[in-house]
Amino acid sequence: MNSNEIISSSKDRMGKAEQALKRELSTIRAGHANASLLNNVKVSYYGADTPLNQIASITIPEPRVIMVTPYDKSALDNIEKGILEANIGINPANDGDNIRLVVPQLTEERRKEIAKQVKATGEQSKVAVRNVRRDSMDSVKKGNKNDDFTDDEAHRLEDEIQKITDASIKNVEQIVADKEKEVMNG
Repeated sequence: MNSNEIISSSKDRMGKAEQALKRELSTIRAGHANASLLNNVKVSYYGADTPLNQIASITIPEPRVIMVTPYDKSALDNIEKGILEANIGINPANDGDNIRLVVPQLTEERRKEIAKQVKATGEQSKVAVRNVRRDSMDSVKKGNKNDDFTDDEAHRLEDEIQKITDASIKNVEQIVADKEKEVMNG
């Protein structure tokens, strides 16, 4: 692996850790309706587990209401069952044509619990970023040992990897801070 590949790989993998954090946090309820709450819902549709968004339209008609309208009305009961099984903490209300999900207001205590969960998820992402850093540093050391890099090049690469790591950790902290603010101000 040459120096450009190591740096490029580090940036790419750290960026993926940040994106994974954003995806993970998007499924956490903050007291208002968000279609991404239903991202992990699978529905048994003609014998196959199908993502909800492929068999129904998901809209937000009011700030705390998610409306699920199936493309095929015969799937309504299965959609309701899929939402219940996904355990998102909201009971679906089936009116025969649509399913309404009313997102409850969060209590202060529940907001604090969610904020802790957000922090813990952020810590996991930081660990992932540090693991990428460790792998990259190992590649640099191996390259130095095999005379692929001079000592000066190895030090320069290690400094660059550290700068990328610091920037990525800062991004993770910002993502977490934004989500905590969203949860606490709901």
